[in-house]
Amino acid sequence: MKNFVEELKWRGMIHDIMPGTEEEMAKGPVSAYVGIDPTGDSLHIGHLVSIMILKHFQACGNKPYALVGGATGMIGDPSMKSQERNLLDEKTLAHNVECIQKQLGRFLDFTSDAPNKAELVNNYDWMKNYTFIDFTRDIGKLITVNYMMAKDSVKKRLSTESREGMSFTEFTYQLLQGYDFLYLYEHHGVKLQLGGADQWGNITTGTERIRRTCGGQAYALTCPLITKADGGKFGKTEKGNIWLDPERTTPYQFYQFWLNVSDSDAEKYIKIFTLLDRQTIETAINQHRECPERRELQKLLAREVTVMVHGEKEYDNAVKASQMLFGKATADDLRSLDEKTFLAVFDGVPTFEIERSALPMPILDALAVNTQVFPSKGEARKMIQGNGFSVNKEKFTDPSGSLTESDIIDGKYILVQKGKKDYFILKVK
Repeated sequence: MKNFVEELKWRGMIHDIMPGTEEEMAKGPVSAYVGIDPTGDSLHIGHLVSIMILKHFQACGNKPYALVGGATGMIGDPSMKSQERNLLDEKTLAHNVECIQKQLGRFLDFTSDAPNKAELVNNYDWMKNYTFIDFTRDIGKLITVNYMMAKDSVKKRLSTESREGMSFTEFTYQLLQGYDFLYLYEHHGVKLQLGGADQWGNITTGTERIRRTCGGQAYALTCPLITKADGGKFGKTEKGNIWLDPERTTPYQFYQFWLNVSDSDAEKYIKIFTLLDRQTIETAINQHRECPERRELQKLLAREVTVMVHGEKEYDNAVKASQMLFGKATADDLRSLDEKTFLAVFDGVPTFEIERSALPMPILDALAVNTQVFPSKGEARKMIQGNGFSVNKEKFTDPSGSLTESDIIDGKYILVQKGKKDYFILKVK
């Protein structure tokens, strides 16, 4: 069985590790958890770092716990936040938790008979009946305000950088997270908490809580916060987060994100976001450096992550969709796209509207009168006769022909193309 800490080290996935953690793990399989706040009904690729750590943890023979913070999600973690989050109601949180549970099942083994199968827990289950008096006596008594004030997440929010300061609600977050660790330590034998580098203060509050409450020894390991080579925030695009939910981010858009990362980012991400072994990765990196213009490393990265998140079929569809703009796709490939993927592939393509009642419509009128695909009928006729015009990825060679109902894709679109690169969408109303 692989050594978990060594595996993370060569992958560049360790930021801080509490002394004694590696020695404790050397004694045999241990249990660890990662906490996820259900602030939305889908995980995004920023969550993938923690998920991959749990995958490696389980693959190394250890038992992972995924804690969905139904209780802490009602408060909001102040770490790395410049202002307080909006508080979510119980119904919304319950919905978010259910959705996240389903997504986590794609990455971790929750269902086998293996002794190290993953477990999913929700801290709302043990916090929902806690009274305020119990909280202040049992949880607040053993952690001093001085200790809490020393945390970076608190100091930053209380500094001059933030005019709003920090509410008592957020201030108590680290106490709740610390209690989660204590609860899992006492009820499930969890000795290790894993998370992002921004969670170090919250995690060590938990280890301190365990030490002061029952004299136990617990451990912490965090991974770096992933950034892009240009300093930009990982997983963010001009249109927002890259989500794991295919309804929010299509598999095509997901695939394209990984395909378009820089060379230096690809070398880093392929270690973090895939399960490929060290030899395979190092060979791929060396080959890529010899011929970076082929972008083979990005293709390998995009394949591995897309298959892991969305499956082989959606990966194949994403590859076909990626070929749409470069003339390699067929009419059947085009018609197989769902509407979201179609619009994602041809995002930014000039769009004109035509009336359904006007079909069938003479092709020259469609291109130069009802729309401005061509400046004149003469130019349209010339390109059609020269075999340089296509409708829905099929050559259209008859200048006296017409567009008909049968040309409509997804009930409302017709894709026309002049030359090799100029696409236009005719939206049928």
